Amino acid sequence: MISHSERLHTCLEGRNIDRPPVALWRHFPVDDQSPETLVAAALRFQELYDFDLVKVTPASSFCLMDWGVQDSWNGNSEGTRDYTKRVIFQPADWPKLIPLDPKQGQLAEQIECLKRLRNKLGSDTPIIQTVFNPLAQAKNLAGGALMLTHLRHNPDEVRAGLHTIAESTRRFVEACVIVGIDGIFYAIQHAQSNLLSIVEYEEFGIPYDLIALNPARDFWCNIIHLHGKEIYFSVLEEFSFNVVNWHDRETKPSLTEARNASDITLCGGMSIDTIVNGTPDQVVAEAMEAGEQTKKHNFILGTGCVVPINAPHENIMAARHAYETADY
Repeated sequence: MISHSERLHTCLEGRNIDRPPVALWRHFPVDDQSPETLVAAALRFQELYDFDLVKVTPASSFCLMDWGVQDSWNGNSEGTRDYTKRVIFQPADWPKLIPLDPKQGQLAEQIECLKRLRNKLGSDTPIIQTVFNPLAQAKNLAGGALMLTHLRHNPDEVRAGLHTIAESTRRFVEACVIVGIDGIFYAIQHAQSNLLSIVEYEEFGIPYDLIALNPARDFWCNIIHLHGKEIYFSVLEEFSFNVVNWHDRETKPSLTEARNASDITLCGGMSIDTIVNGTPDQVVAEAMEAGEQTKKHNFILGTGCVVPINAPHENIMAARHAYETADY
């Protein structure tokens, strides 16, 4: 029997493998409000589906609550929470942010969550922690529209805030390294043309990404998630990620186009619509087609983003076992 860690290592190295790794992840609303309950929820999910990696998905506010934001879950099908209190209102508020300490507050609780998961899962199952990039965090501190207004009209103040956010993120990633997890899932939300030009992302995104990501070089399995549509896939060239994940069923490039353009391991192939509204047979068919697009090489079957909390159990199970059928 090959372990999950061995399968993922083999995949990333581009060597022959028994089957492509499979990994789906989801939010755990309400359960994501404490280390104990998030660990329990993540373990139950993994025990049920036995995925090849555990992507830890706390609420997006976990990295912001120590700056004073508040949020609540109001039944969103993706399991995400609504922000009820922001902390950035005026351009002058950005320079007032101070770097957070991962040994205190909500960040320390997330580190505790990772410690418990590592202890429970051992080394055979890779653990990947979600990390939101500085621009994504800035959006949630101020609200998306206000952040973009400040960025374009008060760039110096926003740069000061982004530098502080990047430094806080760097410290958190460094703490994750010490825990001994296997990588991070780095979520970028603004590398898409309907939000920022590529020039704007190169100015307000990449420099702060590089600060935040500096300690991640010590991990062996880092995943970059390019969220949204009309994404700037070219930003991959600025970083050294092992895996890229994006909404390949909803926006370019397709898996085929990405495979022809890069040797990086691709993660995707399953559409949210199919995993929620399709039949198990349709789930398997889509997984098989994704395998054909990638030539079953350097490929992890997953969705373009989180699996909604209302996805049927049988569909998730069909994705998990799609590559174990006799005719694969």
